[in-house]
Amino acid sequence: MAGDGSTLAGAGSNNVVAQANHARPAAESAALIQRLRANLGSVLLGKPDVLQQTLVTLLAEGHLLIEDVPGVGKTLLAKALARSLDCTFHRIQFTPDLLPSDLIGTSVYHQPSGEFVFKPGPLFAQVVLADEINRATPRTQSALLEAMSDRQVSVDGESRALGPPFLVVATQNPYEFEGTYPLPESQLDRFLLRVRIGYPDRAAEKEVLTQHRIGEPVDHLRPVLAASDVVQLQHAVRQVRMDGSLNDYILDVVTATRTHADVYLGASTRAALSLYRAAQAHAVLEGRDYVVPDDIKGLVLPVLTHRILAKNFRQGERGDSAAGILGEILGRTPVPA
Repeated sequence: MAGDGSTLAGAGSNNVVAQANHARPAAESAALIQRLRANLGSVLLGKPDVLQQTLVTLLAEGHLLIEDVPGVGKTLLAKALARSLDCTFHRIQFTPDLLPSDLIGTSVYHQPSGEFVFKPGPLFAQVVLADEINRATPRTQSALLEAMSDRQVSVDGESRALGPPFLVVATQNPYEFEGTYPLPESQLDRFLLRVRIGYPDRAAEKEVLTQHRIGEPVDHLRPVLAASDVVQLQHAVRQVRMDGSLNDYILDVVTATRTHADVYLGASTRAALSLYRAAQAHAVLEGRDYVVPDDIKGLVLPVLTHRILAKNFRQGERGDSAAGILGEILGRTPVPA
C-alpha cells in the first residue's frame, strides 16, 4: 500500500492498464484471488460471505457500502482491503462540517508563477475509505457522485481522472444513531453492494480476543496484489459469458421491483447493470468463465436492497423491508433451467 501521499491516483495509470492488458492464465488469476482472500480472512474472522461480497465489488469495478452498528469491523475490513493492495490509499473521516472541497481539493494561487495550482484532495487515490459517510451533509455526499460513476472529478472546467483501479469503501452507522444523515437515492445507487457484517460467532470472537493480545493484526498486513493485478482481474470479469436467458432473469427480477404493490421506487437500469456485472465477478471468484443462476440469486439482496424503496417504511428499517420484498420476488420468479 502506498500510504496517504498526495500523488494523484491517475499518475502512472497508463502503465497499469498496459500491464493488465496481457492476459493471464485462469490458474494464475485463481491464485491471485486466493492470496487476497486469505489476507483479508486473516483479520476479519468468521465472515466468508462478507469477504466474498467485498471481492465481488472489487472485481466488478464497483463501490462498497458497509452498514452496521459500531464495533463489528466495518473500518477494519476497509483497512484490510487497502493494505492488501499495492495501491494509493486515503481515509476520509466524514463529519458534519466536511466540505466538498475537503474531498476534491482546491486551486491555490502560486505567487512565483502568478497562476492558480490545483491541490488534489484525498479523493485522488485508488482506494478511498469514506468512514461514517452518513455523518456528512447531503451537500458533501453529493461531491462523490461524479467520482463514483465516471471515475473522474471536474474542477475549474477540467476533468481529472481517478484510478485505475478506483474503489470507494464507505462505512455508515444505522440511521437511528444520533448525528446521521440519510444518503440520497442518487448516492445509494452508486454503490454496487450494500453489506452488513453482523456479530461474529463465539469461536470467531474468541479468536479475535487472542489476535489482539499484542496489537492490531491489520497493521501487519502486506500487499499481495499490485494495481495491475486488480485491473487484470477486472478485465477477466468482463469476459465472463452470460446466457441470454440469464439476461431475461435479471430483467424479470428488476422489473418486478417496479411493479410490486409495496414498492414506491423500483430498481433502476444501473441496478440491472450492477447485478449483471456482480454476477460475472462472482463467477470468476468461483473459477468459472460463465454465469449460472445461483450467481445472480445470491447477489440480488446485497445489490438491490439499497436501491428500492418500500411504501410506508421507517427510515431505520429500509433494508429489512426491501429484503422481504426481494425475497418474495425471488420466490415467484422462474429460474432459467
